Amino acid sequence: MTDLESNLRFAQAYWVARDTLLWRRAAEPTWRYVLHHARAGGLALAPEGVVGGATTPLAPKPTPAAAQARFPHLAQLPALHIDLAPEGLDAILGGEVCVAAYRPDGSLAEATALQIAGVLDDCYAYDGPLGIDWQGETPTLRVWAPTAQLVRLHLFADQRPETEASTLPMRRGDRGVWEIAGEPRWKGMYYLYEVSVFVRGTGAVELNLVTDPYSISLSMNSRRSQIVDLADAMHKPQGWNSMAKPPLANFTDSTIYELHVRDFSMCDPLVRPEYRGTYMAFTEGESFGMRHLRALAEAGLTHIHLLPVFDIASIEEDASKRAEPDPAYLAALPPDAQDQARLVVVHRERSGFNWGYDPYHYTTPEGSYATDPDGPRRIYEFRSMVQSLSESGLRVVMDVVYNHTDASGQHPKSVLDRIVPGYYHRLNKNGFVERSTCCQNTASEHAMMEKLIIDSVLTWARQYKVDGFRFDLMGHHMKANMVRLRAALDALTPERDGVDGRRIYLYGEGWDFGEVAGNSLGLNASQHNMGGTGIGSFNDRLRDAVRGGWPFDSGVDLIRAQGFATGLYTAPNGHNSGSDEERQRLLRYQDWICLGMAGNLARYPLATHDGSTRLGADVDYNGQPAGYTQAPHEQVIYVEAHDNQTLFDIIQYKAPGDLPMDERVRMQNLANAIVLLSQGVPFLHAGQDMLRSKSLDRNSYSSGDWFNRLDFTYTTNGWGGGIPPVEHPGDLILQQRLLADPALRPAPEHIAFTVGFARELLRIRASTPLLRLPDTAHILRMVRFHPCPEMPGLIVMSILDSADAPLDPRFALVVVAINAAPGALPLPPSTPQRGALRPHPIQRGSVDLRLRAIAQQGVVEHIPGRSAAVLVVER
Repeated sequence: MTDLESNLRFAQAYWVARDTLLWRRAAEPTWRYVLHHARAGGLALAPEGVVGGATTPLAPKPTPAAAQARFPHLAQLPALHIDLAPEGLDAILGGEVCVAAYRPDGSLAEATALQIAGVLDDCYAYDGPLGIDWQGETPTLRVWAPTAQLVRLHLFADQRPETEASTLPMRRGDRGVWEIAGEPRWKGMYYLYEVSVFVRGTGAVELNLVTDPYSISLSMNSRRSQIVDLADAMHKPQGWNSMAKPPLANFTDSTIYELHVRDFSMCDPLVRPEYRGTYMAFTEGESFGMRHLRALAEAGLTHIHLLPVFDIASIEEDASKRAEPDPAYLAALPPDAQDQARLVVVHRERSGFNWGYDPYHYTTPEGSYATDPDGPRRIYEFRSMVQSLSESGLRVVMDVVYNHTDASGQHPKSVLDRIVPGYYHRLNKNGFVERSTCCQNTASEHAMMEKLIIDSVLTWARQYKVDGFRFDLMGHHMKANMVRLRAALDALTPERDGVDGRRIYLYGEGWDFGEVAGNSLGLNASQHNMGGTGIGSFNDRLRDAVRGGWPFDSGVDLIRAQGFATGLYTAPNGHNSGSDEERQRLLRYQDWICLGMAGNLARYPLATHDGSTRLGADVDYNGQPAGYTQAPHEQVIYVEAHDNQTLFDIIQYKAPGDLPMDERVRMQNLANAIVLLSQGVPFLHAGQDMLRSKSLDRNSYSSGDWFNRLDFTYTTNGWGGGIPPVEHPGDLILQQRLLADPALRPAPEHIAFTVGFARELLRIRASTPLLRLPDTAHILRMVRFHPCPEMPGLIVMSILDSADAPLDPRFALVVVAINAAPGALPLPPSTPQRGALRPHPIQRGSVDLRLRAIAQQGVVEHIPGRSAAVLVVER
C-alpha cells in the first residue's frame, strides 16, 4: 500500500445515499468490502486491516442511475450496497467512518474515509425554520447538526466576555435538527452552540463552541450570536414599514452604481466624523456624497450596489483597536513614491478597510460599518441606510458571497464546518476543501447549503428591503440553486412579505473555472448556462473589447495592449503600431461591442465587419460563443468594477504617451457611453463618472482608504497617490514613469466634465425608451448595426420604433454613433434617414462642446472624433 491508500485522513470514497457508497476500488467481485465505524473515533490501520470500532458488511452493486445523475463527476465509480436501519445510520454518521477492501486472502487492499454529504442530503435534508423562530414573544432556537452527538445551548445575559453562560440541553429531531424552546426574557440575550462532533481532520470527537450559522445579530467581532426579533419597532427607523420603493417597470430600466460603504464617506468633510465609513453616512443628506448620489438618481440612476455588507471576518470591529496611516502625511509624499504603499501594508492588519469578500455570518450586517458593533444597532443603521437611499430615489443591491467562507475546519472563524464537518464545503477527490476561489469553497449543490443561501437572501429581501443581489463568483454555484432562488423571490408579495420579489434583480459573475468548470459537477451558473433564467451575468466580451487586453495582464508588453476606446489602430501607443493585424483585431472587437449593445443575445443576427451576418452565438470570442443571453436583462454591461484597474488607470497605461489629458478624458467618456447606451443593464463602478483612479492599483481589496478614496468634491481623482502595493514587479518601472508625469494628472475641470457627461448619458437613457428595450422580441425587430470596415473605430446602431405599437412617444428613430477615432468620421450610407437625423435634445446643450457644435449644424453627417452622439428623428 502507498501512504495515500492507507491514510484515513483522506476521504476518497463517497456515501451518496442511505444504501449506496461509491468508490473506485469497489469493482472487484471477489473482494470483501466493509464499512468500519467508531462513534468515539480511533479507527486505525494494522497489518490485518482497519481496527477499532464496529463493522457493517458491504456488497458490490450496479451504480444507481439516480446517483449518476445527482453526482455526474462520480458517475463512473462502481457502487457498494449498505443495509442500515435509521437508528443505525444516526449512530454511524455521528462518528468516524471508513470503507475498506480486503483481498480473498484477507489482506487489506485499501482503506479510506468517506465523504458523507450525499447521504446527509438523502436522509436529513430539512425544509423548516432554522435560527430564531418567534411565536409571539417566545423564541425557539434550531440548528441543523445531523452528525452531532450532543448539542447544548450556552445562554449569556449580555455580550461581555467575562459573563458566564447558563448551559441548557437541546432536543434532537428526526432530521438532525436540534431545538430548544426559550422564554420571553431571552430577548436581547446572547448565545452559542456547544456541538460535540467527530472531525476527520483531527481524528477525534471535538467539543466546539460556535455561533449560529443563521445569526441575525452578533456581539462585537462575532463572538456571540444574539436573540433578537427583527420585527421589533426598536430595530426600525421611523417610517420603515410604510417606506415606498422607487418604481421599476422592467429590469432593463435599471442602471447600477457599485459602491463600498467605507469609500463613500471616509473622505467627505461634510459627514460628521463619527458617521464616516458607516451606514449612517447615507443619512447625511447634505454631504457631498449624498448630493452626488441624488444627482445621479435625478439623472436616471436606479440602483446602488453595495460591496459586501454582511458580517466580514477580516475587519476589526472595535474601532479603538484599529489604526490607519495619516492621510495628510500620505498626501505630502511624491506621486511616484513607494512610501504610501509601505505604510498601507504596515497598517493592513489593523486597518478598518477591506472589500469584504471573506464571509463570517451571511445574514447579519457587518459591525464595523455601525456606530456600535455590539448588538442590534447595526440592524437599525443598515435599515436607515436603505431608507435614506430609497428616499433619494435609489434601490439597493447587496453583493453576496455564498461561494466561499473565510475559514473551514477547526479554525476559530469557521462556523459551518465546526457544526457539520465535511458537509457545507466542496471537497476534492482526497476529501480536502477546494480553494479555487482563493478561499474555502462552499458546496451549494448540497441541499442544506442551498437552503442557507435561499433563507439568507429571503431574510435580506423581507427584513431589509434589499432590491437586488449580485452573486460573487456565481459560476461556482449550480444553475438549479439560482433558478430555485429566483422562484423563491418571485413568490414574495407586498401584501404578505412587504416587498415585491418580482422586482428584485439577480445577477453575478458567471465565470466558468475551477472544479465546477465545464459542468463537471452538474450545470453550473456560468454565462453559457444562464440564458433563459432571467438572471444577469457580467459581459466580459464587451469589457475586453472596449478596454483592450485582459484584466489580469501584467508587464509592459501586455498591459499596454489597446482596445476600441483606448486607441487600438486609431491611435497607436508604440506597443501597438497601427498594423493591418491590429485593424482586423479592432474590427473583431467592434463586433463584440455591437453584440453587447444589442443585449448580447445568442440569437441576435449581427451584421459583422466582414460583410456576413451571424447569430450572436456564432460570433467567436476567444473560442467561445460571444452571445449567450436569451433576454437583454441577462446581460450586465460594464467596463469597470472594483476588481482590476479603474478605467482611468487602464487608459493611462494604454493611451499614447503624448496624448493630452483632454483626449484621455474623452476616451473615458466614450467607454462610459457604450455602457449607458447599450441594451441590457448598465453597471458603473463608483467614481467611474468622475475619472476615479486608484493610482494604478489593480487589486485594492486591502489597500486601505488611501488607494480606495473617493472625492465627491471633484477636486482630485486619486491619481498620483504613490505606487500601489506591488503585485507584479514587472509593472513597477512603467508605473513610476506614469505617476511621475505631471501632464497625466487631471484637473478639476476634467473631473467636472466627466461628471456632467455621465449625467447627460443617464438622462438620455432614462428619457428614451428605445435605449432600454424590455425584451428580446423588441431588440430583434428594432435594433440594427451599420458596419463600415473602411472606417475602423466607428460603430453605428439604429433603433427604429414600431409604427403600429410605438414604445417611444417622442422619437420614431434613435441612432447611437460611437467614434473612437481621433478625427471626425461620416455616418455610413446605410444609416437610416441619414438626412433627417438631429442630435438628441439633451445633447443639443451638452457639456461636450463637440456635440454641441454638431447640434448647430442642423443635419448631422459627421461624428466628431472620440465622441458618442445620440441622434433622433422626432415624431
